[in-house]
Amino acid sequence: MKVLVLNGPNLNLLGIREPEVYGKENFLDYLDTLRSKYRQVEIAYYQSNIEGELIHKIHEVGFDYDGIILNAGAYTHTSIAIADAIAAVGAPVVEVHISNTARREAFRHVSYLTAVCRGVIMGFGLKSYELALQALINN
Repeated sequence: MKVLVLNGPNLNLLGIREPEVYGKENFLDYLDTLRSKYRQVEIAYYQSNIEGELIHKIHEVGFDYDGIILNAGAYTHTSIAIADAIAAVGAPVVEVHISNTARREAFRHVSYLTAVCRGVIMGFGLKSYELALQALINN
C-alpha cells in the first residue's frame, strides 16, 4: 500500500509555529514514528507553501497511490483549485487538521475540500495523521 502525506502552507514550521495550537513536535520526527509503526505501508511525504505545487503533487500520485492524507492548511478555506484536483483523481483523500478548526476563527469553519474527500479528521494533534492512515488501511 502506498500513501502520500501532503502538507500545505506553514506546516513546515510545526514544532516552532504556535506550539499552543499545533504542538511542539517537529513533523519529520513524527513521520519517522509513523513509518516505523506502519512498516507495511509505503508512506511518501511532500510539503509545499505553494498552492500549484500541491495540485501538481495530487495529479502526480492521485492515480497510482492507494490514498492521500492532506492537510492543506489555510488553503482548506480558500482553494477551489485543490478541491478540483482531488475530485479529478482516483485516490481517496482524507482531509486532516491538527487543531479542531470548528473551535477556531469563523473563517476556518468552511472547507472547500470536505465535499470531495473520503472523510475528515481534526482536533487530535499529530495523531490525526495516524487516524487518517488507519482509515485508509481499513477502507
